[in-house]
Amino acid sequence: MKKVEAIIKPFKLDEVKEALQEAGIQGLSVIEVKGFGRQKGHTELYRGAEYVVDFLPKVKIEMILPDEMVDAAIEAIVSAARTEKIGDGKIFVSPVEQAIRIRTGETGEDAV
Repeated sequence: MKKVEAIIKPFKLDEVKEALQEAGIQGLSVIEVKGFGRQKGHTELYRGAEYVVDFLPKVKIEMILPDEMVDAAIEAIVSAARTEKIGDGKIFVSPVEQAIRIRTGETGEDAV
């Protein structure tokens, strides 16, 4: 099993969710986050004063998937989230040692 984490632009969330559903992936968590990479924030004007916005709003999607579904998930996220502009986001894949469904006690891929 693998944990797939994707940090994307907030307005791309619906497109990514639909692409994942079309790829047969169900079950994900969405978290609103703030951060920056190469974008390094930007400046805005508020009531005549200029200020720096260091942390930009992003959305983090997390999924635990069987190994054979990881490539389909990555392909769906990349195709739906890409704008070809800086700040499109990142995808991280890491191994998951164990998963347990609390309600039934199922373990491993059965719990996912």
